[in-house]
Amino acid sequence: MKQDEDFDANLAGEEGEAEEIKRSWFRRKIKGITTSTKDKKEPPDGLWTKCPQCRYTCTVTELRENLFVCPKCEYHHRIGSAEYFEILFDEGSYKELFANIKSKDLLGFVDLKPYSKRLEEAYAKTNLHDSITVAHGKIHEIDIVIASMDFEFIGGSLGSVMGEKISRACDYCVKHSIPFMIINKSGGARMMESAFSLMQLAKTSAKLSLLTDNRIPYFSLCTDPTFGGTTASFAMLGDIIMAEPGALIGFAGPRVIKETIKKDLPPGFQRSEFLLEHGFLDFIVSRKDLREKLKQLLILFSH
Repeated sequence: MKQDEDFDANLAGEEGEAEEIKRSWFRRKIKGITTSTKDKKEPPDGLWTKCPQCRYTCTVTELRENLFVCPKCEYHHRIGSAEYFEILFDEGSYKELFANIKSKDLLGFVDLKPYSKRLEEAYAKTNLHDSITVAHGKIHEIDIVIASMDFEFIGGSLGSVMGEKISRACDYCVKHSIPFMIINKSGGARMMESAFSLMQLAKTSAKLSLLTDNRIPYFSLCTDPTFGGTTASFAMLGDIIMAEPGALIGFAGPRVIKETIKKDLPPGFQRSEFLLEHGFLDFIVSRKDLREKLKQLLILFSH
């Protein structure tokens, strides 16, 4: 009996020692002070970012210095109008045009929530007036007007304000004889505006024809994603149509097309490389080379 009690005591002691060793794995010493993993402080949000394509992790600062292009696989992260203007314009200096135009819920549209509520949330979240921003600046001392979309604002959707800003930008370019460029990044027409949205396809196309009549160049840059009404109108009307590498470009999405035709789609379908191969694009340009390429185009079209 005494031997059994001693054995049980030794066993309990060994189990307790093993448990203590396990617990020690989750402790660490910092300058003589023992802490546990629950005391570990997480890095602040926005300090690190992971590439969605190759999973490479780097600091946001490193990514920004590389123009938001993955240093490892050259994946082009989505960026907004402010970042494009900073990259393209001389010294990041420009004048914003038509900033006072804002969307309104003219139809009183309601789906899961009122359209007016969606607009309020988008204004608060993005600090933008709509899904496109128009600016006048210089690239290598040459004047240009650039309209850049922001996907963060209701998916970069084409609504009445986007159509009106593009329309006014065309008039501005004709008046001042300045080349025009649109940086496309959109999920398509803003269906909360119904016919008002769809009318912008014809409106913007007609306005862009004024640039042709006045021999003013218009460049279209397709970024990821460029879809729906934008592709069905101004995105494919440029004198030069270019795209960033790997950008998804089309009218309907690949999943919808696959379900409609009941067939598997070719590898890389609707990516910019696929479209270039099939004649829809003039060329693909990396974001690192975009400013220099635009300089060449502006000089070429000025003669």
